[in-house]
Amino acid sequence: MADVHNKKTRSYNMSMIRSKGTKPEIIVRKFLFGNGFRYKLHDKMLPGKPDLVFPKYKTVLFIHGCFWHGHEGCKYFVVPKTRTKWWLEKI
Repeated sequence: MADVHNKKTRSYNMSMIRSKGTKPEIIVRKFLFGNGFRYKLHDKMLPGKPDLVFPKYKTVLFIHGCFWHGHEGCKYFVVPKTRTKWWLEKI
């Protein structure tokens, strides 16, 4: 399927999508730091660039918003109004 936007509009739309410093990420980071956990952010040496890396525990944490999980009954998940079928298959 062809893109519905021209190259300039698509570039702008994609540039506005944040991958770091999202609200859910900040909430989790503040909670963990306040409870004594120390971590590294977005380690490029690991596959997938995890949001938080806990070297002491040899553990990583990925923090995704509700949009990509689409939990049933979640008040934060909204099905897009355009290309609904395509998005539901993707999610």
